[in-house]
Amino acid sequence: MAKAIMIQGTMSNVGKSLITAGLCRIFKQDGYRVAPFKSQNMALNAYITEDELEMGRAQAVQAEACGIAPDVRMNPILLKPTTDMVSQVIINGRVVKNMKATEYFKKKMDYIPVIEKAYKELSEQYDIIVIEGAGSPAEINLKQNDIVNMGMAEMADAPVLLVGDIDRGGVFAQLAGTLMFLDEEEQDRVQGMIINKFRGDKKILEPGLEMLQERCGKSILGVVPYANVDIEEEDSLAESLQNKKIVVRSLDELERILDIVVIRLPHISNFTDFNPFALENTVSVRYVDRAAQIGQPDAIFLPGTKNTIEDLRWLRAVGLETAILRCHQRGSLIFGICGGYQILGNSIEDMDGMECKDAIRGMGLFPMKTVFRRDKTKSRVDGPAGSFGSGFGMLSEQRITGYEMHMGKSIFPDGRENVGAAGDCRRNVMGTYVHGIFEEDGFRSSFVTLLCREKGIALEGEEKEKKLAYQEYKGQQFDKLARVLRENLDIKKIYQIMGIEG
Repeated sequence: MAKAIMIQGTMSNVGKSLITAGLCRIFKQDGYRVAPFKSQNMALNAYITEDELEMGRAQAVQAEACGIAPDVRMNPILLKPTTDMVSQVIINGRVVKNMKATEYFKKKMDYIPVIEKAYKELSEQYDIIVIEGAGSPAEINLKQNDIVNMGMAEMADAPVLLVGDIDRGGVFAQLAGTLMFLDEEEQDRVQGMIINKFRGDKKILEPGLEMLQERCGKSILGVVPYANVDIEEEDSLAESLQNKKIVVRSLDELERILDIVVIRLPHISNFTDFNPFALENTVSVRYVDRAAQIGQPDAIFLPGTKNTIEDLRWLRAVGLETAILRCHQRGSLIFGICGGYQILGNSIEDMDGMECKDAIRGMGLFPMKTVFRRDKTKSRVDGPAGSFGSGFGMLSEQRITGYEMHMGKSIFPDGRENVGAAGDCRRNVMGTYVHGIFEEDGFRSSFVTLLCREKGIALEGEEKEKKLAYQEYKGQQFDKLARVLRENLDIKKIYQIMGIEG
């Protein structure tokens, strides 16, 4: 059976996912067969595996850090919130039903055999399993029948490393307070503490570290600096979703930058679709949630959403629909992905109540209606783009890879159902159901070239040189994260905690 280590945090967004990914990369570099595991993930960022099963995207990213294909056993339970009180429950990659929080809380113990089976199978296949917790293990109202933090640690008999976030302040109280609310047996499982996202001189911290270690009786395994690594983050707390201004040094530089806006929908999902634009020197990506922030960008993306109808209502209520249509009339390219693609149609019908049992008029930029059905479309896509037509020929010639993952089918007046197709376009409107479409370097580069041509930017010099492939870029970022952790954590001690010597 594999050796195990579990990463828990004092709260959400302390960096558990990144610490997990970094340790996965280190163990891989050191020659071990390693896999990630998270028994239950609540996330709107999801991934479709090669066998067309759905799992949390964070565990898919961690699998990449391990150098292995994502496997649904790495995340046997996925909860995708549709409202504040209801989530779509996905077990072993397949949708079970939408449940209210109270219903799921009563049923979750029934899923323990699912978790145990998935973990056991991975443990028999790999040398090391790096387990990630969720939120905080000290949520005393949720500790009963826990299956994702200390309950999972007990199932796997895994030692725990507790991570605190110094960037938000109060890290000593975070760590000490979390330990205080754990049972004695749970406290014994915590074999070390990590302070994450530090900025400044570590010497200033030393008196506090000594006192914390003395008060808690736990080793401080390291202080990790705020790492400047470009690795996918998880859900709404991700920093990439904060509105960022375009920073330029001259008017000429501003004229050579493509301004891409992503609408930050309340139920935004798979916003990582836009991460690959980080490789494009001529592109700036901004996330906006107010009409006043839009301006006149070169392109506007409507991303995926877990509640399409409610997010369309929100677009109307805050004036963003009017602002987007105005930009469209002035020539901005409007591009919808998944739920954002559905929003661009004439209407959306959800009479079976998959989201909110209602029907609504769409933005009217595509002549299609979307009808939600009980069956969920989940499939991998790999092949020529093909269906991007006249005016977008350079895109149609490119290969794309990615995956579909949505409720509903979009039906055109001629009866055609757009499921499985790469995309649609008409004038300056484009749409697709395919997530991850911009990870394919040729397609992304052609898309940027198309926008540059529309703006009158001639790509010369550095922009014409061969760019780093996105997969290679991601590998470099994993290695960079591993290097940061090696330099700032006691990796030898972590191996010893797992029972691996030498």
